[in-house]
Amino acid sequence: MTDIRDILDARRLIAPHLPETPMWSYPVLDAAVGAEVHVKHENVQPTGAFKVRGGITLLARMADRRRGVVTYSTGNHAQSVAYASRLYGVPCAVLMPENPNPAKVAAVEALGATVEVRGATMVETAEHARDLAERAGRRLISPADEPDILAGVGTLYVEMFTARPDLEAVFVPVGSGSGAAAACLAAAALAPGCRVIAVQSAQAPAAHDSWRLREPVTRPIKTVVEGLATGSAFALPQAVMRDGLADFVLVDDDDILRAQRLLLTEAHTLAEGAGAAALAGLLARREEFAGRKVAVVCTGGNAGPAELARLLASAE
Repeated sequence: MTDIRDILDARRLIAPHLPETPMWSYPVLDAAVGAEVHVKHENVQPTGAFKVRGGITLLARMADRRRGVVTYSTGNHAQSVAYASRLYGVPCAVLMPENPNPAKVAAVEALGATVEVRGATMVETAEHARDLAERAGRRLISPADEPDILAGVGTLYVEMFTARPDLEAVFVPVGSGSGAAAACLAAAALAPGCRVIAVQSAQAPAAHDSWRLREPVTRPIKTVVEGLATGSAFALPQAVMRDGLADFVLVDDDDILRAQRLLLTEAHTLAEGAGAAALAGLLARREEFAGRKVAVVCTGGNAGPAELARLLASAE
């Protein structure tokens, strides 16, 4: 199981490649929420999302890079692995489910990876990825069931808790669950008084329901929030979250859109839907956290054209 030593070693590995990301509070946002809100800006990573930390850590530790890698993702994990693969000269193939975000496809291809669209859902795409990896003799990289990915993602929380050890809670969006699991590991070691609260779309609640039921379940994917569109739970993050989460909140897609708009207008930040979900979770629990010191992770800013159109239309 990944622990704080693995995370600190990952911090050493990624330091030459990624600077620390900023964490700021905004007076107008604080007033709107009614709390002291610290926004961790993973949207400024070179891939536009936090997952690049995990990709670099995994590829840095990979023993036989010549064989190449295969992964599957709706976008940000794909960019993470593609970015790290380019960094280390590793052949990389990415499989995506139908109707992927064209901006994310273009970004993955620009990093030198090949993209293949296979499967109607992430569950189906995962099966195609396993088949391809086996046929090609490549290393299959799961979006979340990878200790090295958890260790890499955990570095953002080391930065967070080093800067603000007095945080009372951190809200983390959940798709695969790697971010929330990593937050649990870092908080336990560095900020045991900080509550880790996961947030997921009610229109794709597989991770939430698996955590509540304490067993893996699959659920339909009806959300338009790409980064949260997972229909089944991942075993490794669930095992960590089972003991480490203080709570798990479901929010509607409309709530996420409102949080996106609030980040845009009051924090000068363009967040993709998943990147705004943490703030949506905090807003859903506004009364409980009134006047508290809390953090929200803006996990990414890779909003596609359709998402930008929805966001701009909602601001009119």
